[in-house]
Amino acid sequence: MSTQQHDSDLAPRATPMPALYLGHGAPPLVDDPLWPGQLAAWAAALPRPSAILVVSAHWESAPLTIGATRPTPLYHDFSGFPEKYYRVRYDAPGAPDLAAKVRALMPHDEPVAEEPDRGLDHGAYVPLTVMYPEADIPVLQISMPTLDPERLLQLGRRLAPLRDEGVLIMGSGFMTHGLPFLDFRAPDAPAPGWSEEFDAWATEALTRGKVDELLDFERRAPAVRYAHPTTDHFAPLFVTLGAASDPSRAPEFTVDGFWFGLAKRSFQVA
Repeated sequence: MSTQQHDSDLAPRATPMPALYLGHGAPPLVDDPLWPGQLAAWAAALPRPSAILVVSAHWESAPLTIGATRPTPLYHDFSGFPEKYYRVRYDAPGAPDLAAKVRALMPHDEPVAEEPDRGLDHGAYVPLTVMYPEADIPVLQISMPTLDPERLLQLGRRLAPLRDEGVLIMGSGFMTHGLPFLDFRAPDAPAPGWSEEFDAWATEALTRGKVDELLDFERRAPAVRYAHPTTDHFAPLFVTLGAASDPSRAPEFTVDGFWFGLAKRSFQVA
């Protein structure tokens, strides 16, 4: 019997799927000696999703925009890498039923756009190639319509009911993302102080369930201008927290450590 699964299988489940926030890495993530195994083990410990809904740091578009709902070429939103990274494919099934459910969960007075030719960007497909390499689970990507933490938290709350139908909600960013302040010629160098400080602050705030402090991270977090000179890679975290049953409950941290000095801390919420 085939194990192929389509998003027409969306149905209520006894236990909701967790929601994830993960560091997605650049395309060379797949060649890292450690990280792919960490993500693969994480996926193996999760229930099998009925579908995957991704909010990536690499797609900001207002109003909320629904990406391709059929198999579409990947969106290679990067440059300067070896040719092999542009030949990667991830031919996951489309998720039109999930797209319809997302649209139905949005307020009637807020428009929802569609960009049917936009394939998955690397914030979505890079981690999925190691977490679900068979590409047999329907995947839908939607845009971040804003970088405002409060509004993204609210978006997560609106999407939360999808977890009851087995949908894996994935906020894809990076716990620290100070690219201008890194020396990529020294991949084994110790993580810079600003990256360690921000990661420790965020971990402590998450553990204590201090959502209000996280929402105010641009004023409260140490070294924030170095850790996030732009906030796009921290922003998906708020969608994940909004989708949690109780955002004040400590998450389960699944990946930690640093990659080229950036905190790759990732977690799931129930």
